[in-house]
Amino acid sequence: MNKIVFGSIAMDLKRVAMGYYRGSNKTAERFLQEALSRRSDVERDKLTPYLKKLLVKIEALSDENDGQKKAEDALMYSTLFQNAALSL
Repeated sequence: MNKIVFGSIAMDLKRVAMGYYRGSNKTAERFLQEALSRRSDVERDKLTPYLKKLLVKIEALSDENDGQKKAEDALMYSTLFQNAALSL
């Protein structure tokens, strides 16, 4: 189950990054909300502490004001979640 959820979060975060890079802030924010809402689907009892921290860190993207930094962080988290999905 977590494999699918992490893959979905990774795709949403990749769309967030692409949205901010292209200047489509409204679209990027929508996909960020999707990624944040998918966190509730994660079975947390089966996660390592590293993955639990990552789930908390994506919430900090909402507080970032710099669109370029937000895009870079979203892309980094996307890659980390994609790697986690592949290793499960």
